[in-house]
Amino acid sequence: MKPILTGCVALSALALSGCVAAAVGAVGAAGVATVQERSVGTAFDDSSAAGEIKSKLIARGGYGGVDVEVVDGLALLSGRVVAPEMRVRAEEIAWSSQRIDDVANEIQIEPPGGFRANAADTWISTRVRSRLISNFKVRRINFHIETYDKVVYLMGIARSQAELERVTGIASRVRGVEEVVSYIKIRDGGNLAPIEPVEPAAVEQAIPPLPDDELAGGTY
Repeated sequence: MKPILTGCVALSALALSGCVAAAVGAVGAAGVATVQERSVGTAFDDSSAAGEIKSKLIARGGYGGVDVEVVDGLALLSGRVVAPEMRVRAEEIAWSSQRIDDVANEIQIEPPGGFRANAADTWISTRVRSRLISNFKVRRINFHIETYDKVVYLMGIARSQAELERVTGIASRVRGVEEVVSYIKIRDGGNLAPIEPVEPAAVEQAIPPLPDDELAGGTY
């Protein structure tokens, strides 16, 4: 099955918890921001917000399978919970942070997929990262990748429309990916209109196939 690209606006940050983690996160955010397309202040606020939300979810219990990423005030919630009300509650907790301007709730309602399903998702994320790292036209540090049930979620800041399309295209060509959801926005370009779903045939024509055993460096 060929992947379908969908998406919106987006970004990323590390999820930390506790006072000590918050202090370490502040230093890390400042260091990462020097090479990312974000300011030090924005990176710090994003890291603090992600840590705050994750800590509140952990304190409630049952949210171990939920991942929190924040960039430019947009919180992306992804992962799995076992009940609809937990999904709603997770979004409420994200909105409770004063540093959050918008919430993208991509949490799935289902029992844990087990070791095999989780391992497959980890393999896909690793494969996408390796292809981005090896592609000299992509600044990998600007993007965050999460995969759940073979759906790849992308956050980050692209330097141009071409880089945005290159990143989503690379992710879509990794074996096992069934869909790519992009929450990427272009640097200094403001919010993007939602990316229209792309039919598999269109993806096939627009993006040359990448052999699974080859990395993407120099291909695009």
